[in-house]
Amino acid sequence: MLIPILIFIIVIVAVVTFLVKSYNQIVILRNNVDKAFSNIDVILKQRADEVPNLVRVVKATALNENTVLKELTALRSQYNQSEKTNEKVKIAGAIEGKIKSFFVTVESYPQIKASQSFLELQKRLSNLEDMISDRREYFNDSVNLYNTGIQVFPDMIFAKMMRYQKMEMLKFSEQEIEYNGVEL
Repeated sequence: MLIPILIFIIVIVAVVTFLVKSYNQIVILRNNVDKAFSNIDVILKQRADEVPNLVRVVKATALNENTVLKELTALRSQYNQSEKTNEKVKIAGAIEGKIKSFFVTVESYPQIKASQSFLELQKRLSNLEDMISDRREYFNDSVNLYNTGIQVFPDMIFAKMMRYQKMEMLKFSEQEIEYNGVEL
């Protein structure tokens, strides 16, 4: 009589331990994704904060590319007001595209390209882009692990109970993917 009770208790303890371990794994994966995005968010915020400097420098050199500057300013405001990770990811991609197209436009204005303030700002933005690229890779790895974690059995049971949803990876914009060859 004692042996079946002991076996039952051992089985219950093993099942509870397994369930707790599965639950904790999902929580760890989700927190890792949140941490990875927070690391990106810090740099994206720094980049968004550089937009007013960009606008100031360009206005000081009398470039009249108001539409791009207004769009950058509007995107910066949207980014700062957004609280959802997936929304911030999309807005950050739009900012990145606008900044790159802006720098292409600036190529036509030698007085801006020669401005020391503009060169320093361009270097700063380039450094931020490199940091974003590094952190984007880490974020995408974290999202991949998380998405896999909430889709494998039995962890998917807990993920559904906690209403965890699949997360989006940071994607490259069309401008980043496009290759126009080497200019000579």
